[in-house]
Amino acid sequence: MIKKRDFLKDYNIDKELLKNTGMKWEELNAIYDNYSALQTKLTEIGREFVNEYLYDIEKAGIHSYRYRTKKAGHLLEKIIRKKNEFPELYAGLDRKNYYKFITDLIGIRVFFLYREDWIHFHEYITSVFENNPELYVEDRLRDFDEDPEHFYIAERPKVYRRTGDTRIYDKKLIDIKSEGIYRSLHYVIKYKGYYLEIQGRTLFEEGWSEIDHDIVYPYFQDDGMLTDFSTLLNRLSGMADEMSSYFRRIKQGKLEQKEREEK
Repeated sequence: MIKKRDFLKDYNIDKELLKNTGMKWEELNAIYDNYSALQTKLTEIGREFVNEYLYDIEKAGIHSYRYRTKKAGHLLEKIIRKKNEFPELYAGLDRKNYYKFITDLIGIRVFFLYREDWIHFHEYITSVFENNPELYVEDRLRDFDEDPEHFYIAERPKVYRRTGDTRIYDKKLIDIKSEGIYRSLHYVIKYKGYYLEIQGRTLFEEGWSEIDHDIVYPYFQDDGMLTDFSTLLNRLSGMADEMSSYFRRIKQGKLEQKEREEK
């Protein structure tokens, strides 16, 4: 159980936003309690997933990874935000079915040294999991597969790209979202009865994201100075990714030149 006053303060949510969801606090509290009891099971599912599919990082085409389960308070915050943004899509969400609507109760991050390396992970994950567009979820309740042994990709893979990233993504393979200030891949997998979300980023992108989340979110999203600094740090992380790619190209060029000279 969580106290309403404490929750609204901790997550910087006003009463009007809560009211607009149409959900009673008792129902949200029931979701909080139900999810709190479920977290141990979800943590074990996440551990099994990474041990089975990501432990061999070279095979998975990544530099490293980490995983977590969503905190109960963050779950309520997300439900409130989503029901305000997309009331029709999240209509019917309650204590019995919230896990059918929220796809990142288990969240996994995979990291790349170079932004272009996303393709190696994409090819890997779409080879070990069924990627059939007919299985992509549209209606959260109607399209939920109750079979816990059916593992598959439940949404079309997508990427939020940085301005200028167009050339490194293939729209035939992945849904390319509009240009923005950060880069992140998203895969939703149906695994052992629940959804889990995999996000793919470079190490530089992850560093900026973690600092932004720690300082700006949730209290200072309207603070001009802090958001300006965060934007500047974001640009630096983007430049660092660019430089990393150039470093690798220079190295490859020097290796090829050396091979030619030795012939």
